[in-house]
Amino acid sequence: MNSPVHRQTVFIVDDDAAVRDALALLLSLRGYATAVFACAEDFLGALAPHWRGVVVADIRMPGMSGLEMQEALAGHPARLSVIIVTAHGDLAAARHAFRWNAVDFLEKPFDHGKLIQAIERAIGGLPPEAGAIGSRPATSALSAREREVLALIIDGVDNRGIGEKLGISPRTVEVHKARVMSKLGARNLAELIHITNATGRHG
Repeated sequence: MNSPVHRQTVFIVDDDAAVRDALALLLSLRGYATAVFACAEDFLGALAPHWRGVVVADIRMPGMSGLEMQEALAGHPARLSVIIVTAHGDLAAARHAFRWNAVDFLEKPFDHGKLIQAIERAIGGLPPEAGAIGSRPATSALSAREREVLALIIDGVDNRGIGEKLGISPRTVEVHKARVMSKLGARNLAELIHITNATGRHG
């Protein structure tokens, strides 16, 4: 691996060698020091208290998952922000990642520009997603029905279940969901989870 030499090191933890190499090249061209690891165990085994920077970690890896590694980092003296990437994203994983203060949750294939923005937010010392949601409206912009739908989405209820609980059709649920995402500026459900966590309320 490359040697982590300064506070702007990006630590790439992914079992896919092609992904590691591509990200290391991309970030090196942007001026970042990089260090690559094939699994969470290798990263945690090498982790030193003086390390500073950002960890870009895949969720699904042999052995310890990226989410388990994120939890393990919480009690470590190293000051490292975490960005979770995955080809198998779901709401439960997104909720878990943001509960443990992930800076972002990106689904593969992700936009490299969005990754760079997340890294810059993390290195800049901003709270998770502060740079991205500052201009977004709070959930107070939602109607009462839209807040009900949002609360059930966050709880992982599907459209049919939401419709049954609220006495509306799944199609009507879809309409409300589209309005919620539009008003909050969310491009996908993982982003919606992140926004509502950052605003601190969804009901």
